[in-house]
Amino acid sequence: MRNPGPAITLPDDLRSCHALLEELAGTIDEQVNTIDELNREKEELKLAYKELLQQAFRRRSERYIDDPNQMKLDFGASDDVSDAVEGLSQAVEEARAVEEAGVVVKEHTRRRKPRNETFSEHLERYEVEAELPDAMKDCLEHGRRRLIGYDRVESLEFKRPQLRVRVTKYPKYICEGSPECGVVSPERATGLVEGNRYDTSVAAEVITGKYGYHLPIYRQQDYFAGSGWLPSRSTLLNLLVASAFVIRPLIEHFKQAVLEDSVVGTDDTPVTLLLPKNVPKPDDGDPKSQRIYDVFTRAAARGSPSVSARMWAYRGVTVPLNAFDFTVSWHRDGPDAFLENFCGKLMADCYSGYQAIAVRSDGSIQRGACLAHARRKVFDAREVYPLESSIVLAKFQQLYDIEDRAKLLSSDERLALRQAEALPIWTSLGEWLDGDAAARVLPKGKFGEALGYLRNHWEPLQLYLTDGLMPIDNNDVEQLMKQVALGRKNWLFIGSVAAGERAADLITLVSSAVRNDLDVWAYVKDVLDQLLAGSTDHQSLRPDVWKQSHPESIRTYRSEERRDRADRKQRRRAQRRSKRPAHAESP
Repeated sequence: MRNPGPAITLPDDLRSCHALLEELAGTIDEQVNTIDELNREKEELKLAYKELLQQAFRRRSERYIDDPNQMKLDFGASDDVSDAVEGLSQAVEEARAVEEAGVVVKEHTRRRKPRNETFSEHLERYEVEAELPDAMKDCLEHGRRRLIGYDRVESLEFKRPQLRVRVTKYPKYICEGSPECGVVSPERATGLVEGNRYDTSVAAEVITGKYGYHLPIYRQQDYFAGSGWLPSRSTLLNLLVASAFVIRPLIEHFKQAVLEDSVVGTDDTPVTLLLPKNVPKPDDGDPKSQRIYDVFTRAAARGSPSVSARMWAYRGVTVPLNAFDFTVSWHRDGPDAFLENFCGKLMADCYSGYQAIAVRSDGSIQRGACLAHARRKVFDAREVYPLESSIVLAKFQQLYDIEDRAKLLSSDERLALRQAEALPIWTSLGEWLDGDAAARVLPKGKFGEALGYLRNHWEPLQLYLTDGLMPIDNNDVEQLMKQVALGRKNWLFIGSVAAGERAADLITLVSSAVRNDLDVWAYVKDVLDQLLAGSTDHQSLRPDVWKQSHPESIRTYRSEERRDRADRKQRRRAQRRSKRPAHAESP
């Protein structure tokens, strides 16, 4: 039998009863709030567990689709629901306006181009005649058959790259009977390495292989061995070192051109740098060498064989060039030194080093924040606060719909569109962030951190509203990091600081060629040839300028792929919203 609890003394008068009831009601409210907070914390832990599983076993996707076939939850008719529905309704209206303007091609009206099975005319062709047995040339009834023509069948063949040795004969002349005149011979051409043993075509292949196709040097040994030449790794590395030395002035020109742009995007990614056996002493008055010395000394004290260095990318928006820089750490003195002479808008993530750089510039650099980063944080927390996150994501979706429509506009037209349509959405989002719904979010949870990120970077996130050239996010620069990440998975580490700086220069050259849809090998070879010949016309060697005089080296199919991909994306987004059922537009 359960022991009875202590007896409860109930008051006799009505006023005391009311007071007791109010006290009990307050206690219940506190317990309900505590339960709600515990449930939120439970959902946060479940979300963190799910993220760990997703990182380990599943492909990450940030697509946010409001599926018309998804059953709707009835959240009632609160103001928050009205805000979310209003945002989605505006997205529907914008999508329909795009379709009515003729930007979006309606379904079934765009036909796929017929596949072209013919081979390019520039490919070498040779003919062979299929043998016909003699028995088939004679007819038992009519005798010898007459040839009336041929059926032509083209079959593509692959032949391994052919290596050949060019033997250049330098004639030597003397004056008969006059040895005092000496020997006269043509001037020797400048080569990459001593003795000019390796042509620039070989160096261009090594550079393209490592930084275009991400083949480490030891794999390139096998590649060349298949063509009959087995080079040592040191030979291939020497070609990279010599090429990097030749292109150094051109890379400086690239970097200066990027810094002269009014809008520059930047991002970074880690690379493993091996620790040298002997840490070099810093040079007096050189902060870069001092930083290297400090980083290496600390790593050596820990007994670490390597340090986490950084590869930084800088992408011009109107200048179609990419510039890479290498530093031994993630300290802000790397981008600080690179951007020393930059004056304009800097699009980046919210790394504190960029904020310090903007402050140091005394207004010459305006820092913009990436909306994709802010959206990603909200997206990752959507399961804990489904209603609140849907409101914010719907507003982000509207902002990106506006950017889709603005892509084909001039910078002035894009700015006007942003001011007219995007600015009110930001105003609405700001009002929601200051409202009661956002105030009820746990500040230490993932969604609370996402909202804090929005509040803390409110002005940088809206900087793109003041300049039609500035992108809404930093996704184009983040894509550049894949060029480093893919290579990093193959060559694994960088052997020295000098090797890291050479890698940054060579990636700059290859990445800029890729951005301009060029045949990387053809471009790199011609650049090396012209620089070795003494050319200082670096402007003509920029890939966007070089391609104008070398149309045969332009990969036109790349631009067609991008255009088709953008068209498909725009149609999908507009059609998805225009087909939203009517019940999705009202609570």
